[in-house]
Amino acid sequence: MIEPAEAESSPLRANLRLGAVTLARHQLGVVLALGCERIVCLAQAFDEHIADLQSVTEAAGAKFHLIAEPRALVGLVTAIDEVVALGDGLLALPRTAVALLEVGPAVLVQPVDAGMAAGFERLDLNHADAGAMRVPGRLVERLAELPADCDGFSALQRIALQGGVPQRMLPATALAEGRWTLVRSETEAHAAEVHWIRLQTEMSGGDNASLAAAQFAVRRLGPALLHAGSGNRVVAAAAAATAMMALIAGRFHWVVPGFILAGFTWILLCAAVLLARVERETLHLPSPRILRGLVFAWGMDGLLAVLMIECGSYLPGQTIADKAFAPVMLLGVCRLVPQRLAGGWSHWLRDRGLLALALAGFGAAGILGPGIELTTVLLLAAGLYGARSRPGNPERV
Repeated sequence: MIEPAEAESSPLRANLRLGAVTLARHQLGVVLALGCERIVCLAQAFDEHIADLQSVTEAAGAKFHLIAEPRALVGLVTAIDEVVALGDGLLALPRTAVALLEVGPAVLVQPVDAGMAAGFERLDLNHADAGAMRVPGRLVERLAELPADCDGFSALQRIALQGGVPQRMLPATALAEGRWTLVRSETEAHAAEVHWIRLQTEMSGGDNASLAAAQFAVRRLGPALLHAGSGNRVVAAAAAATAMMALIAGRFHWVVPGFILAGFTWILLCAAVLLARVERETLHLPSPRILRGLVFAWGMDGLLAVLMIECGSYLPGQTIADKAFAPVMLLGVCRLVPQRLAGGWSHWLRDRGLLALALAGFGAAGILGPGIELTTVLLLAAGLYGARSRPGNPERV
């Protein structure tokens, strides 16, 4: 935490903010993900940013050290240690950094043209540095031979290369996709934030209409929410408020508004889960003991069940069990059938926002009860067909 930001009000690169936290805090998430047991921060003075890093480090069970010059690292490292070093202002996606550094000692490099264009330093005729390395602890002793005002990262990098530590090429896609970048100013921090949010909210094959809507909202509004300090909590609170409005609408038998509000509730819940994942994965926060997505899914099913019961038409004398049978069967089938189907359809059948929209359509047409029953039968038939045609499940007579 030494290099100043370029022509900006913030005095240090490490204190530039991205997603409401400093670059130094992002780097701390990387080294904690790598399993580092001691965190050494090279900085000129102790301030509130250092205090935050120390608090997070100690909460993670690691030891924190603050040094004012690179030579002080010698007394903290033994010959049997390994040292992971990250350059000032480096923003790296944790899973990318872990994949490159966990395999063993290396100095990460990249083609010289791409690296210098991105702001990294030239190492030789063909290579630029990539702002990260993992070196044997025995090499740190040579820092004691250098002046106190030397560039600690560059010096250790040269020592590592002279000591025979191999170079490891940074994948070209990491730089092109924004998974690995050097941030030197507020302008670059804002630009990197867009790619950072996009990378953290990518979905591979498991998307549906509600998730796509939640993803779009998080990519547009997520940075503002994170900078406001609210993050996923305010989105979850908005989902709770929308759910309450849906229940009130159901109580007054406002069928269409009730189910549309329920659909919005599900999109907000999906957005809250995505934002929580962004915060947890990037900053290496511990996984919650209770899976938030699982709780939200069951809560949404409960909301839809209550709305279907409240808005249905029943014969005189029917009990609550009679009224709840069809809704419970529909939601049960919606949970079981996707497990029997392969491909994208299973993800769409898990979309409670789409189900709420379909129920709103049935309500608008005045066929909510028959629509629930017909949907249940169709989903059950799809599940039976999927189980029959699934590879490894031959039909037996």
